[in-house]
Amino acid sequence: MSRAKIVRERIWEKLRPVAKPDSRFHLNFAEVIPDFEGSESATDRLVAQPFYKKGNYAFITPDNGLVDLRRRMLEAGKTLVVSTYGIYRGFYLLEPSAVPPGQALYAAWLDGLEHFGRPITLAEIADRGRFDFMVTGASAVSLDGVRFGKGHGFFDLEWGMFTEIGIVDEATPVTAVVHDVQVVEEKLHPSETDILVDAIATPTRFIEVKRAHRPRGIKWDMLAPEQIAATPPLLELQRMRGMAASA
Repeated sequence: MSRAKIVRERIWEKLRPVAKPDSRFHLNFAEVIPDFEGSESATDRLVAQPFYKKGNYAFITPDNGLVDLRRRMLEAGKTLVVSTYGIYRGFYLLEPSAVPPGQALYAAWLDGLEHFGRPITLAEIADRGRFDFMVTGASAVSLDGVRFGKGHGFFDLEWGMFTEIGIVDEATPVTAVVHDVQVVEEKLHPSETDILVDAIATPTRFIEVKRAHRPRGIKWDMLAPEQIAATPPLLELQRMRGMAASA
């Protein structure tokens, strides 16, 4: 069993008593990063940060624990790009002007996102320019910034695509929002594709991370052809780069 899997499964046991069941996946943490008790307090800590106050355009993952953040962003007039589950339907753009008054919470849920938002291509995302910040959930995250997701590598893929089109880099603030039980005190060693975060927001604290270098680009040789075929933005990126479909 890999070190990452050992850490995930250990944290999942601690998470179970404080996690909020998902409407589709219940407490199957291999398929969903859940909301948790105190997520609103974790969001309080994030929105108090200078990068959030100054930023108006961000990438937010579709994790359940970020519903309150997505709602607050819309109510504050901030625009967000959110990935669909598994990136199977690419990305959605959600603009505050598209959300009627009183509907921000519904729009922050994944079903509401696809109702009020619109699909956006990688080329359109590139044209809109840099993200001011990025926020993600996690299964576990260490004090040195190593983040583990569900084990599918979606956030690593998203980061890779965004670095390929030049809208994120080492200077882009990346924050993980998690419960305190998901913070790993021991030092972890990232793989070549793991994205290190700059900060961790929990219900009780905001932790700034002294992280190492983050990877760039897509490691095409690590992706199965069927995964590429099932991920529209990867196919689009191949077309943008003039790559063969079998790359």
